[in-house]
Amino acid sequence: MEPTDGNPLHLGRLIQMLSHQIKRQDYPFESEKDLTVVQRHVLRFILLESLHRDLYQKDVEEAFQIRRSTATGILQLMERNGYIRRESVARDARLKKIVPTQKAETLRASLLETMRQMEFKLCLGISEKDLHCCTEVLQQMLQNLSPQCHAVQASKKTKEVYRKSDEQKTLQIAP
Repeated sequence: MEPTDGNPLHLGRLIQMLSHQIKRQDYPFESEKDLTVVQRHVLRFILLESLHRDLYQKDVEEAFQIRRSTATGILQLMERNGYIRRESVARDARLKKIVPTQKAETLRASLLETMRQMEFKLCLGISEKDLHCCTEVLQQMLQNLSPQCHAVQASKKTKEVYRKSDEQKTLQIAP
């Protein structure tokens, strides 16, 4: 895809444009004016993941790569607005399971249908092979930008700098 000025789009810009178009299709949550964009994403995550497993604040923190204090604030507002409740867990009183309320549950069916339609639209005219390749590339890009990847890259760069420094010292000492 190229913009009208003839210059090719940068990959990051293309991903941003696609993300924006996907966000504009946020139909199930249009009527929910008391939810911020971030809360909508978190609620979507809770509604989908709670179908398969118990959810805790730590799961939200990891899924959205946010700090504990940020997750606490988001979840407290969602609880105050009646979208979730947090229940103590018998095995550990410190753990609070996140449970969607009836208010949130009323959005689940339309959310699932909207997601199905979006996936269909996104995949139109794209072969299975290309979709698989695209998925792998996007997952690698996500991994490349993850904090863990940055730490590994920084560690490798530091080792490389020390190695080159040691090589230069060896060359200077050698006759």
